[in-house]
This record gives sequence, structure tokens and C-alpha cells, in this order.
Amino acid sequence: MRTRPLGTTGPQVSALGLGCMGMSALYGEADRAESIATIHAALEAGVTLLDTGDFYAMGHNEMLIGEALRAAPSDLREQALTSVKFGALRDPDGGWAGYDGRPAAVRNFAAYSLQRLGVDHIDVYRIARLDPNVPIEETVGAIAELVEKGHVRHIGLSEVGADIIRRAAATAPISDLQIEYSLISRGIEDEVLPTTRELGIGITAYGVLSRGLISGHFTADRQLAPTDFRSMSPRFQGENLQHNLSLVEALRKIAEQKGVSVAQIAIAWVLSRGEDIVPLVGARTRERLTEALGALDVTLDDADLAAIEQAVPADAAAGDRYPAAQMAHLGTDR
Repeated sequence: MRTRPLGTTGPQVSALGLGCMGMSALYGEADRAESIATIHAALEAGVTLLDTGDFYAMGHNEMLIGEALRAAPSDLREQALTSVKFGALRDPDGGWAGYDGRPAAVRNFAAYSLQRLGVDHIDVYRIARLDPNVPIEETVGAIAELVEKGHVRHIGLSEVGADIIRRAAATAPISDLQIEYSLISRGIEDEVLPTTRELGIGITAYGVLSRGLISGHFTADRQLAPTDFRSMSPRFQGENLQHNLSLVEALRKIAEQKGVSVAQIAIAWVLSRGEDIVPLVGARTRERLTEALGALDVTLDDADLAAIEQAVPADAAAGDRYPAAQMAHLGTDR
């Protein structure tokens, strides 16, 4: 397994991380036993970075990871690095009620995460979205206090723009920014990515397959449950979906010429963007994990990259990446 630095102040991590959200929430039913087996398979393959959020199914995802770590051999358990997002407020019906970045809330969220994960520290801790009522300096400052006490190792950010990144970095060392980045979500390239590179902050890229849309496995006739996020996502609706799947077919031709899958070439493209970018793959099964890991063996030369750019130009996607209400909380607009 190749490794990459998570910024200039963060840890060395596997070149691909495992995003665990789909094992608990938002993408339909998941198999608990298969999820745990997938986490174990990832660790065995050398994946070290496990990403979660304390609000994924109201703590379920953290407890799942904790169960998987307890059942893993000690050497694999010790190599695992946990990346945790906090701050999203939920209700018993699964609703969303904004974000809480107050220092007291930061300490409270961390205490619960440590218990659910069954670890003595969190490797990277970040608020999931900016709390508009709390200056980022206060939120980051509270995480910095947790670092001083040994409860957290590194401070991360999530889905914020260049100005907030600079203010946070002036408050405490920031290891990385977690933000969506894929062939069809390239909004970070204009301002965010130049800013993180200037400041020595890494990128953990989620949504590299755009929630399965550009995986090569999603079809127009797929039926989604009402609780599946994609049933509300603009990119999966009507004409938007048809347009976006046409982009996938253009990408499929390039993948077939190289003898790889669509998912592998899409992940390889993100890997090719720089050694400071660590893609998170949201594999929920060992089969999908194996496919994703195969992207590490895909080399894209200049001709490949030019062909990919022609097939899927920047801003080619139809529809926003979130519904309108959630777009308001993002640091980039694409």
C-alpha cells in the first residue's frame, strides 16, 4: 500500500482511505457482517484511514467501526487511524437541525465518539459543516485543547472555503480539509485547492464516485428507497440523471481501452491530482473494495488525462451535488 502525507502537520496515511458512512446510513440497507468484513479486508490490504461521522445513523457508524476494530488482530487495529466529523444535530426521526460548533459542544461530541469507537484518542477531528453562529476560531480552538489533552491527534476541516481555511490555520495547525472532489465535482480547483497547497494542508476527497453515479454500476432504472440520499439529490433526478449517465458512458470507453473499470479510472483520476490528495472510497462490500483498490495500479499518462478531460470536462455535470437547503452549508458551489 502506497502512503501519502495528510498535510505537512498530519499523519502518513494510506493512499486510499475507507469512507464508512454508507455502512450505516443514507444509501439504503447495509449488511452489518459484510460491513465489518469489508473494514477488516481494508485493514488487511494496508488501508489505514477510516472515516466516519458521529451523526451517521446517530452513532451507529462509530459503534460499527468500534466493533470491527475490537474484532481485528492487534496489529491491524493499531494501524487504523480514525477520522471523525462532528457537529450535525439530529432528532429521533432522523431529521437534521443544523450544526453546533460551540466549545462545550465540541468537548461533548468528542467524549461520546471516544466511547463509541472504543479508542483512547481520535486521529483527526473536524466539524462537519461550519456553524454560522460560532467563529471557526472558537471551534478549532476547542479541538486544539483536546489535542493538548491527548484526546485528539490532529485537527481537520470539512467543506469550508478559502477564507475559513486561512482563519482556522491561523488558530492552530490544520492537517487536512475533507471536501467533495471528483471528475464531476471540481469546485475546489479555483480557490480552495490553491489555498490548502499554499498552507500545507492536505485534502481528503470524498464523493470520488459521486455517490455511485460515476461508478459505472448505476443505471437509470434503479429504484431508490425514500431514505436513500440519492432519491433527493439533484444529480440523480430526471434529465439530470440521463445527462450524467451519458458522461459515464463516455468515460467507460476510455476505461475499456485501458482494460480497467469505470470506477477505477474515476478514482485514479483523483489520485493523479496530487500527492496531497487522499481519496476516500465508500465501499460497502469486499467486492467493491477490491475494485476500488485496483485503482492504485492504474497509471494515467498525458494522453489518458486529455481523453478524460474531453469526455468529462469541468462543470459537465447536470444538477447540484446537494439539495438547495444543504448547498447553503458548503464552502464551494459545485
